[in-house]
Amino acid sequence: MLKILSWNIQQGGGSRLKPILKFIYTQEAHILILSEYRNNKNGATIRAKLLEMGYYFQFVSLVGSEVNSVLVASKIPGNSKLFVDRKQAHDHSIICADFAAFRCFGVYLPHKKKHNLFNILHEEMAYDKPSIIAGDFNTGINNVDQKGSSFWYTDELKRLENFGMYDAFRHLHGEVKTYSWYSHQGNGYRYDHTYVHKDLLPVISECDYIHEAREQKWSDHSPMILKL
Repeated sequence: MLKILSWNIQQGGGSRLKPILKFIYTQEAHILILSEYRNNKNGATIRAKLLEMGYYFQFVSLVGSEVNSVLVASKIPGNSKLFVDRKQAHDHSIICADFAAFRCFGVYLPHKKKHNLFNILHEEMAYDKPSIIAGDFNTGINNVDQKGSSFWYTDELKRLENFGMYDAFRHLHGEVKTYSWYSHQGNGYRYDHTYVHKDLLPVISECDYIHEAREQKWSDHSPMILKL
Protein backbone atom coordinates (compact mmCIF):
# COMPACT_ATOMS: atom_id res chain seq x y z
CA MET A 1 0.00 0.00 0.00
CA LEU A 2 1.33 3.44 -0.99
CA LYS A 3 -0.15 6.52 0.69
CA ILE A 4 0.22 10.11 -0.51
CA LEU A 5 -0.95 13.04 1.61
CA SER A 6 -1.34 16.50 0.04
CA TRP A 7 -2.31 19.56 2.05
CA ASN A 8 -2.32 23.34 1.77
CA ILE A 9 -1.11 24.34 5.25
CA GLN A 10 -2.11 28.02 4.86
CA GLN A 11 0.69 30.58 4.76
CA GLY A 12 3.43 28.29 5.97
CA GLY A 13 1.54 26.99 8.98
CA GLY A 14 1.90 30.03 11.24
CA SER A 15 1.00 29.39 14.87
CA ARG A 16 -0.76 26.16 13.85
CA LEU A 17 2.48 24.27 13.32
CA LYS A 18 2.13 21.89 16.28
CA PRO A 19 -1.28 20.42 15.29
CA ILE A 20 -0.22 20.37 11.62
CA LEU A 21 2.85 18.27 12.40
CA LYS A 22 0.89 16.04 14.77
CA PHE A 23 -1.70 15.39 12.07
CA ILE A 24 1.01 14.59 9.50
CA TYR A 25 2.61 12.17 11.97
CA THR A 26 -0.66 10.31 12.57
CA GLN A 27 -1.30 9.85 8.84
CA GLU A 28 1.89 7.84 8.21
CA ALA A 29 1.98 8.73 4.52
CA HIS A 30 4.88 7.60 2.34
CA ILE A 31 4.89 10.82 0.29
CA LEU A 32 3.88 14.26 1.53
CA ILE A 33 3.03 17.34 -0.53
CA LEU A 34 2.61 20.64 1.32
CA SER A 35 1.24 23.67 -0.51
CA GLU A 36 1.81 27.21 0.81
CA TYR A 37 5.05 25.95 2.32
CA ARG A 38 7.49 28.79 3.04
CA ASN A 39 11.30 28.74 3.25
CA ASN A 40 11.39 30.51 6.63
CA LYS A 41 11.85 29.57 10.30
CA ASN A 42 8.61 27.57 10.30
CA GLY A 43 9.70 25.85 7.12
CA ALA A 44 12.98 24.81 8.71
CA THR A 45 11.07 23.44 11.70
CA ILE A 46 8.76 21.48 9.41
CA ARG A 47 11.67 19.93 7.53
CA ALA A 48 13.52 19.02 10.71
CA LYS A 49 10.43 17.34 12.19
CA LEU A 50 9.80 15.51 8.93
CA LEU A 51 13.33 14.14 9.06
CA GLU A 52 12.52 12.73 12.49
CA MET A 53 9.44 11.06 10.95
CA GLY A 54 11.56 9.36 8.28
CA TYR A 55 11.03 11.79 5.38
CA TYR A 56 14.70 11.71 4.34
CA PHE A 57 14.07 12.93 0.78
CA GLN A 58 12.85 16.54 0.71
CA PHE A 59 12.46 18.78 -2.30
CA VAL A 60 11.78 22.54 -2.35
CA SER A 61 12.30 25.53 -4.62
CA LEU A 62 14.75 28.31 -3.76
CA VAL A 63 12.36 31.22 -3.21
CA GLY A 64 11.97 34.00 -0.66
CA SER A 65 10.93 33.34 2.91
CA GLU A 66 7.43 34.83 2.47
CA VAL A 67 6.67 33.21 -0.90
CA ASN A 68 4.08 30.43 -0.90
CA SER A 69 5.58 27.40 -2.62
CA VAL A 70 5.63 23.59 -2.43
CA LEU A 71 7.44 21.00 -0.34
CA VAL A 72 7.55 17.38 -1.48
CA ALA A 73 8.88 15.02 1.19
CA SER A 74 9.23 11.26 0.85
CA LYS A 75 10.22 8.17 2.78
CA ILE A 76 10.93 6.55 -0.60
CA PRO A 77 14.23 7.32 -2.38
CA GLY A 78 13.82 9.65 -5.33
CA ASN A 79 15.22 12.58 -7.26
CA SER A 80 13.72 15.99 -7.93
CA LYS A 81 13.11 18.14 -10.96
CA LEU A 82 12.43 21.87 -10.84
CA PHE A 83 11.16 24.05 -13.66
CA VAL A 84 12.92 27.35 -13.10
CA ASP A 85 14.64 26.95 -16.48
CA ARG A 86 11.28 27.67 -18.13
CA LYS A 87 11.61 31.32 -17.06
CA GLN A 88 7.90 31.57 -16.36
CA ALA A 89 6.07 33.44 -13.64
CA HIS A 90 5.36 31.19 -10.64
CA ASP A 91 7.62 28.42 -12.01
CA HIS A 92 8.52 27.58 -8.38
CA SER A 93 4.94 26.35 -7.94
CA ILE A 94 5.59 22.88 -9.41
CA ILE A 95 8.05 20.30 -8.10
CA CYS A 96 8.50 16.83 -9.57
CA ALA A 97 9.70 13.95 -7.41
CA ASP A 98 10.98 11.15 -9.65
CA PHE A 99 10.71 7.63 -8.21
CA ALA A 100 11.57 4.26 -9.72
CA ALA A 101 8.04 3.36 -10.81
CA PHE A 102 6.30 6.75 -11.20
CA ARG A 103 6.68 10.50 -10.94
CA CYS A 104 4.84 12.66 -8.42
CA PHE A 105 4.19 16.35 -9.06
CA GLY A 106 3.44 18.62 -6.12
CA VAL A 107 1.65 21.81 -7.17
CA TYR A 108 0.49 25.10 -5.74
CA LEU A 109 -0.98 26.97 -8.69
CA PRO A 110 -1.72 30.70 -8.37
CA HIS A 111 -5.25 31.84 -7.59
CA LYS A 112 -6.82 33.92 -10.35
CA LYS A 113 -3.49 35.02 -11.79
CA LYS A 114 -2.31 34.58 -15.35
CA HIS A 115 0.13 31.70 -15.67
CA ASN A 116 1.24 29.02 -18.11
CA LEU A 117 1.93 26.30 -15.57
CA PHE A 118 -0.58 23.91 -17.09
CA ASN A 119 1.59 23.92 -20.22
CA ILE A 120 4.47 22.56 -18.13
CA LEU A 121 2.23 19.82 -16.74
CA HIS A 122 0.90 18.93 -20.19
CA GLU A 123 4.44 18.68 -21.59
CA GLU A 124 5.68 16.58 -18.68
CA MET A 125 2.87 14.04 -19.03
CA ALA A 126 4.50 12.78 -22.24
CA TYR A 127 7.26 11.21 -20.11
CA ASP A 128 7.65 7.42 -20.17
CA LYS A 129 6.57 6.88 -16.53
CA PRO A 130 3.04 7.16 -15.12
CA SER A 131 2.53 10.35 -13.15
CA ILE A 132 0.57 11.61 -10.16
CA ILE A 133 -0.22 15.31 -9.73
CA ALA A 134 -1.45 16.46 -6.33
CA GLY A 135 -1.88 19.69 -4.42
CA ASP A 136 -3.74 22.98 -4.53
CA PHE A 137 -4.68 23.74 -8.13
CA ASN A 138 -6.74 26.82 -7.16
CA THR A 139 -9.21 25.84 -9.84
CA GLY A 140 -11.66 23.08 -10.63
CA ILE A 141 -14.48 22.15 -12.98
CA ASN A 142 -17.08 24.90 -13.14
CA ASN A 143 -20.56 24.00 -11.88
CA VAL A 144 -19.17 20.75 -10.44
CA ASP A 145 -16.39 21.73 -8.06
CA GLN A 146 -18.28 24.88 -7.13
CA LYS A 147 -21.86 26.03 -7.54
CA GLY A 148 -20.89 28.80 -9.95
CA SER A 149 -18.53 29.24 -12.89
CA SER A 150 -15.75 31.54 -11.69
CA PHE A 151 -12.81 29.11 -12.12
CA TRP A 152 -10.25 30.43 -14.58
CA TYR A 153 -8.53 27.23 -15.71
CA THR A 154 -11.30 24.67 -16.13
CA ASP A 155 -10.37 23.99 -19.77
CA GLU A 156 -6.68 23.44 -18.98
CA LEU A 157 -7.62 21.11 -16.14
CA LYS A 158 -9.87 19.09 -18.44
CA ARG A 159 -7.06 18.86 -20.99
CA LEU A 160 -5.10 16.67 -18.59
CA GLU A 161 -7.35 13.84 -19.73
CA ASN A 162 -5.83 14.18 -23.20
CA PHE A 163 -2.57 13.02 -21.63
CA GLY A 164 -4.11 10.09 -19.78
CA MET A 165 -4.45 11.91 -16.45
CA TYR A 166 -7.71 11.52 -14.50
CA ASP A 167 -9.19 12.97 -11.34
CA ALA A 168 -8.73 10.16 -8.79
CA PHE A 169 -11.47 11.49 -6.50
CA ARG A 170 -14.04 11.62 -9.32
CA HIS A 171 -12.91 8.19 -10.51
CA LEU A 172 -14.09 6.75 -7.18
CA HIS A 173 -16.89 9.12 -6.17
CA GLY A 174 -18.45 10.45 -9.38
CA GLU A 175 -19.95 13.96 -9.10
CA VAL A 176 -20.59 13.89 -5.36
CA LYS A 177 -20.54 17.42 -3.92
CA THR A 178 -17.66 18.10 -1.54
CA TYR A 179 -15.40 21.10 -1.10
CA SER A 180 -11.87 21.53 0.22
CA TRP A 181 -12.03 25.28 0.96
CA TYR A 182 -14.79 27.71 1.96
CA SER A 183 -14.98 31.48 1.57
CA HIS A 184 -15.98 33.79 4.44
CA GLN A 185 -19.41 33.89 2.81
CA GLY A 186 -19.70 30.11 3.17
CA ASN A 187 -19.26 29.28 -0.52
CA GLY A 188 -17.48 25.97 -1.12
CA TYR A 189 -14.77 25.26 -3.69
CA ARG A 190 -12.89 22.08 -4.52
CA TYR A 191 -9.46 23.56 -5.17
CA ASP A 192 -7.39 20.57 -4.09
CA HIS A 193 -7.06 17.62 -6.46
CA THR A 194 -5.13 14.45 -7.18
CA TYR A 195 -4.74 13.46 -10.83
CA VAL A 196 -3.46 9.96 -11.64
CA HIS A 197 -2.31 8.36 -14.89
CA LYS A 198 -4.78 5.91 -16.38
CA ASP A 199 -2.36 3.01 -15.82
CA LEU A 200 -2.65 3.60 -12.07
CA LEU A 201 -6.45 3.90 -11.91
CA PRO A 202 -6.99 0.14 -11.34
CA VAL A 203 -4.83 0.17 -8.21
CA ILE A 204 -6.47 3.14 -6.45
CA SER A 205 -8.01 1.89 -3.21
CA GLU A 206 -8.89 5.26 -1.67
CA CYS A 207 -8.93 8.96 -2.54
CA ASP A 208 -10.69 11.36 -0.21
CA TYR A 209 -10.52 14.49 1.93
CA ILE A 210 -10.04 14.66 5.68
CA HIS A 211 -12.32 17.60 6.46
CA GLU A 212 -11.71 17.36 10.21
CA ALA A 213 -8.34 19.07 9.81
CA ARG A 214 -10.02 22.10 8.19
CA GLU A 215 -12.91 22.06 10.64
CA GLN A 216 -10.40 22.12 13.51
CA LYS A 217 -8.87 25.21 11.83
CA TRP A 218 -5.40 23.66 11.52
CA SER A 219 -5.60 25.07 7.98
CA ASP A 220 -8.29 26.59 5.78
CA HIS A 221 -7.94 23.66 3.35
CA SER A 222 -8.90 20.02 3.82
CA PRO A 223 -6.01 17.57 3.38
CA MET A 224 -6.34 14.93 0.67
CA ILE A 225 -5.14 11.34 0.72
CA LEU A 226 -4.50 8.88 -2.09
CA LYS A 227 -3.91 5.18 -1.45
CA LEU A 228 -2.62 2.83 -4.13
